[in-house]
Amino acid sequence: MVTALERYKKRLEQYYEAEEAILSGAQSYKVGSRSLTRANLNEIADMIKYLENRVTSEQSASNGKGRNKVTGVVPRDF
Repeated sequence: MVTALERYKKRLEQYYEAEEAILSGAQSYKVGSRSLTRANLNEIADMIKYLENRVTSEQSASNGKGRNKVTGVVPRDF
């Protein structure tokens, strides 16, 4: 069974490859009367940022270091 972390890592690698393809000049090309335009570089950069955050979040959660983990409570009487 594929975990969410593995899916996020796989998608992140695909977005890195897409970013590399765009940066190497393959943003758009034309063959005869047909043309292909890849996604916008800004959209890819935003998705890479999102996926990096998700991978970090999933790794933290799998290590028991979730964002909302409470380690102690100090009761106070005001």
